[in-house]
Amino acid sequence: MAWPVKPTKPILRATAHRGSGPNVAPHCRRVPPMQSQNHRRISAAKPSTSRRRSLPMSPSAPPSAVRLPGLPKTSLPTSSSPSTGSPHLSMSASSSPRPRPLAVTAAAAGSGASPSLLAADPSHRDAVLLAARGAMGNCLGETNLDLAVPGLRLTAKGKVRDVYESGKHLVLVTTDRQSAFDRVLASIPFKGQVLNETSLWWFNRTRHITPNAVVSSPDKNVTIAKRCSVFPVEFVVRGYVTGSTDTSLWTVYSKGVRNYCGNVLRDGMVKNQKLSANILTPTTKAADHDVPVTPEGIINSGLMSKEDFDEVRSKALRLFAYGQEVALENGLILVDTKYEFGKTADGTIMLIDEVHTPDSSRYWIADSYEERFNSSLEPENVDKEFLRLWFKNNCNPYEDAVLPEAPEELVCELAWRYIFLFETITNTKFEMPNTQEPIHERISRNVAQALRNL
Repeated sequence: MAWPVKPTKPILRATAHRGSGPNVAPHCRRVPPMQSQNHRRISAAKPSTSRRRSLPMSPSAPPSAVRLPGLPKTSLPTSSSPSTGSPHLSMSASSSPRPRPLAVTAAAAGSGASPSLLAADPSHRDAVLLAARGAMGNCLGETNLDLAVPGLRLTAKGKVRDVYESGKHLVLVTTDRQSAFDRVLASIPFKGQVLNETSLWWFNRTRHITPNAVVSSPDKNVTIAKRCSVFPVEFVVRGYVTGSTDTSLWTVYSKGVRNYCGNVLRDGMVKNQKLSANILTPTTKAADHDVPVTPEGIINSGLMSKEDFDEVRSKALRLFAYGQEVALENGLILVDTKYEFGKTADGTIMLIDEVHTPDSSRYWIADSYEERFNSSLEPENVDKEFLRLWFKNNCNPYEDAVLPEAPEELVCELAWRYIFLFETITNTKFEMPNTQEPIHERISRNVAQALRNL
């Protein structure tokens, strides 16, 4: 059975994307092709340059976080070779280990207060910001592999991933689309590659907890996976009381909710506080939003059997605890995340979609968390939360028909943070893609070759 499409919800889109051509266009998540064509496309008016400069910063972004460097136009070393893979995948052969982050090294040496991880290597950050600015017009916003690769059929278009079917396999293409609040907000340079390679790294290292659906990775943005039936539930695991979306733990807690998805929450907690134990807050899909649901609700409604739910809950909590351990070893806090699972024809439950990426997870800088928490400051985050907060501060992202365009400075900053997270967690250097070749052409060529060899 094919990897099915979960119940869908209408996705509103802010369509003021930079660049032009087939690689720069947004769309919605896991929507069957016929449905996706009926979704409402919303045009966002481009703010004037003066207006964009005056927009307020997110409270969680460092003061210098969104100031693009005034460097001469140069390019980072690139590699056009695709990542190839087997069930045990690795990064590209030319990826090289990066020095251990300065903040981690300083802390290990007992040198007292250490600089923020985000500021540990300013020259590298400046180079990435410059590369991101230069790649704004070559983002992967839309894919049409079914028109370029014989025998490939489009199965679903998601907020971030496009899913294609080829015989017994699925081809998952991770785009550069950035989503939040159930709509696409922008395209982020290099994002698709970062997410795909981050997930592959975690898929490899969590096999002791659960099998996964990965078969190979023929391209930096692509994973070929086994087909399975997807459970229509997202398993969200949380370690802290935080968040800004309607279903986040802090949002519901601040409204007085003390029993959330079957978890009893004590009184007196404050935003960004650590929970006494990690909790599972699963959601399922309604017509237009995620719906928190209890374990009993999942089982009683027939979404999953009790046996399957108990197995997946155990896997999700173990995955999260392991992810927290690895993150902390590298100076980060894995705050919360979401997992998706599927079941093969032989009854094997597998981890699918993505693992511990900055899209599916919230990360904070560990060294500064306690001090900032005690000062009632937002933690230093290494995910898309600061972009979410920017939109919440500048519009109503749930109700406004037209959203302001995300400032270029924030878009490039997010590209840097995603790359920073990949390099910090994996201790390898991120390979900048060759920007001379259009991304869609490269992906089409690599996928066609991989499918011929399967």
